[in-house]
Amino acid sequence: MKLFRKRLFLFEFLLLFLSLIIIERLLPWQFIRFTKSNLEYSVSLHQLRRQVSGENQLLRPVKESSHSSNNTVTREVVRMKSREEKREEGLARARAAMRIAALAGGNLTAPTTRDNDDIPAAGFLYRNPLLFYQSYLEMEKIFKVFVYPDGDLPIVHDGPCKDIYSIEGRFLHEMEHGVGRFRTNDPTAAHVYFLPFSVTWMVKYLYTPYDVTPLKNFVSDYVRVISTRYPFWNKTQGADHFMVACHDWGPYASKGNPFLYNTSIRVLCNANTSEGFNPQKDVPLPEIHLYGGEVSPKLLSPPPENAPRRYLAFFAGGMHGPIRPILIHHWENQDNDMRVYQYLPKDLDYYSFMLDSKFCLCPSGYEVASPRIVESIYAECVPVILSKNYTLPFGDVLQWEAFSVQVDVSDIPRLKELLSGIPEREYRKLKHGVRAARRHFTLNQPAKRFDAFHMILHSIWLRRLDRDLK
Repeated sequence: MKLFRKRLFLFEFLLLFLSLIIIERLLPWQFIRFTKSNLEYSVSLHQLRRQVSGENQLLRPVKESSHSSNNTVTREVVRMKSREEKREEGLARARAAMRIAALAGGNLTAPTTRDNDDIPAAGFLYRNPLLFYQSYLEMEKIFKVFVYPDGDLPIVHDGPCKDIYSIEGRFLHEMEHGVGRFRTNDPTAAHVYFLPFSVTWMVKYLYTPYDVTPLKNFVSDYVRVISTRYPFWNKTQGADHFMVACHDWGPYASKGNPFLYNTSIRVLCNANTSEGFNPQKDVPLPEIHLYGGEVSPKLLSPPPENAPRRYLAFFAGGMHGPIRPILIHHWENQDNDMRVYQYLPKDLDYYSFMLDSKFCLCPSGYEVASPRIVESIYAECVPVILSKNYTLPFGDVLQWEAFSVQVDVSDIPRLKELLSGIPEREYRKLKHGVRAARRHFTLNQPAKRFDAFHMILHSIWLRRLDRDLK
């Protein structure tokens, strides 16, 4: 009996073993039969590839699976266009939009699609108002600036925000600490690269009498540092880099690196074409004198537009440079209508004279730029520019003849004749132009659309648009 049971158990075990073998061999075929699809695609794979690649140029055509037993569609991981390609394509689109605006006509006022306070409505003030407006909008949409983080205070990442060179520090601070949309922390996304050193602070901390070599050495060292740490300078030889300097010695400091001087965008108050300033690549910077860091309260609220002004013209200033001595020689204490002083008497107020004069004389000093031009605009006193080889700020956009008078130095003896010969109607038009131009020469905190900060940035934007760096 025990032997029978053992044989029965062995027989059952063999049956179980055989069953497992049969199941193991049959199951794969059954699996394939139930999972294999006999359905046809409603759209062919070729047509699907064509549709996908046509809808998105950043995608490559998808491929069929290499496994013959499977008709599923697989997509490749597609490489996006490089940042550089996309950046240049964005600039190309901006240029195209600007060309369309330029063809629309330069004598029309800007579109009224936004709040009137944000629109440069005084069309007569601009060379082409529609082109300027479209260019400004394109700048707002895509323009990005990378500020190099390298360097230490006080010469780097700081600058003067008071007195005669205020614009240098105010632009730097707004660029680094403002809430604007233009700064990027991603250098691969930038259109331009800012070298945030202050030439004014170089003069203060490094200058030794009659020797600008320390300034040039500092600039040379700074460019060496950023060109070693980052690839961007060497890639374009500095063509998409810019510096900002209002000190008279800004051009000399830029000679610390030949590519900075000859290739980069130099934003300079001392915009003298006879001393290497190149309007095709460099940007003239308005010289704005902020006593104590603020505009004089007297200039914040000039007299009403129709208020009479007692004096034909006014100037007070030292005998700097070659032009002022000519002006002083011919007009100091010569005519009650032409109030010209070398030194203004202490009992007289400088800004009161500006506010009470129809024309403000703005002769160059040792260098071409003069803060009197912007002070005249604030006082709504028509600037009379007496200079040689001076590239005026924002001249790519503004028609300076719409709000200023430019007199050749040789005509200084005839100043009264020339100014008094301007018809009253023409003078009113010039004064209206001065009032309209004021917003472009005003420094706001925070910065506002179309103000001085944004006009400087727009000038840099235009230089970048003109450069094909591919």
